[in-house]
Amino acid sequence: MEKFRQTLRVRKERAILVAAILPARNDSDDLAELTALAESAGAIVVDRFQQKIRKINPATYIGKGKVGQLAGRVKRFKADVVVFDNDLSPGQIRELEKIIEVKVLDRSELILDIFATRAKTKQSKLQVELAQLEYTYPRLTRMWSHLDAVAGAGGGTAVGTVGGIGTRGPGEQQLEIDRRLVNKKITQLKRELANIDKRRIREIDGRKGLFKICLIGYTNAGKSTLLNALTNANVFVEDRLFATLDTRTRKWMLGSGAEVLLSDTIGFLKSLPHQLIASFKATLEETINADLLLHIVDVSSPDALDQIESVDNVLAEIECSESPTLLVLNKVDIVRKVSDLEMAQTLFPDAVCISAKTGLGLEQLREAVLTRYKGAAVLLRVSSSQSDGRIQSFLRAYGQIVKEQYRDGSVQIDVHLGRNQLPGLKRLKPEDIEIVEASSESRTN
Repeated sequence: MEKFRQTLRVRKERAILVAAILPARNDSDDLAELTALAESAGAIVVDRFQQKIRKINPATYIGKGKVGQLAGRVKRFKADVVVFDNDLSPGQIRELEKIIEVKVLDRSELILDIFATRAKTKQSKLQVELAQLEYTYPRLTRMWSHLDAVAGAGGGTAVGTVGGIGTRGPGEQQLEIDRRLVNKKITQLKRELANIDKRRIREIDGRKGLFKICLIGYTNAGKSTLLNALTNANVFVEDRLFATLDTRTRKWMLGSGAEVLLSDTIGFLKSLPHQLIASFKATLEETINADLLLHIVDVSSPDALDQIESVDNVLAEIECSESPTLLVLNKVDIVRKVSDLEMAQTLFPDAVCISAKTGLGLEQLREAVLTRYKGAAVLLRVSSSQSDGRIQSFLRAYGQIVKEQYRDGSVQIDVHLGRNQLPGLKRLKPEDIEIVEASSESRTN
């Protein structure tokens, strides 16, 4: 295996993509996503190879006959690497490389490679390195199986034939050394990340008085472009998968005196490796602690519905499936078929249609978010001293004044106010707050 796996990178390499489709896997995908991933990693895709299989071959994942065909294609197209759209075991990779005689990567390794090239900050670099080591650790045994174990001195018994005390072969010795090194490095990385996580959690806790909105969505859906359009954030944007890995938070002025925090997160993906979700848990804290999620969808993609489902699956995995969410259909300016957009609007009638690139629909998005920010309207009767201008300013900025009565140095104001603004009003400590009339939604809360 070591002959072909000096590096897991695929930049500038000629790649053949392979997908084995099981009966339970309902994939209409023609390797479009894996192609985008491979090209994003810098590979040159020279061929695509799909096979429907009834069950996984324990030795080579796909059937032996198909492996032979694949080996022929490798020679014909002068390929340097074969990338599977499936997760392979170390043994399967080893057997495939024996037959095909080029490097074989699986889907998770490719994604980890892309993340490694995108990581810029210390935190994201540590997160990616940890994910790579945790992916590699259980594979160490088969990666070192090319080294012969020396026969033991225990005679002909099964226990003593190989690996007696003090006589274990170089493969087993190297395996133990590698495991200790990897374990030590994993522990060190987790310690460093824990310290960074503590600082991030303190930052998030420090924002408790502010309304927090998080942009989520499939990778390359346009989240960073939208963050720039709404907040002039100047965040790096490029038309490629996982262009940014680091969370960025900016202030967003909604109008009517409303100021919120808007955060951009890493893009989600179908079958995102569990090691990455675990390693980037601190980064995903922004999602977990958000008051509102804006789920950005590339509605111009033919796989938009599948991408929505993939994002929902990741949200469920990080226990955010019940979080308040507003669906945002982005890139409406480049939708090829009007019928596709109409179908999406029919399926998701509450979604907001925008183009982050051209600015189309951003005002409607702001109004929709402002409505969520305010919450269900409540008619309040607020009493305070006439000299307390802070309360009156707050009510004029965030509410709709119905009536004002002044008497004996105090003022009584009837005002329609969003339920989410009540905590802010209470912090100003008015003399009395009476709920005159609550909407049906607010009564249930």
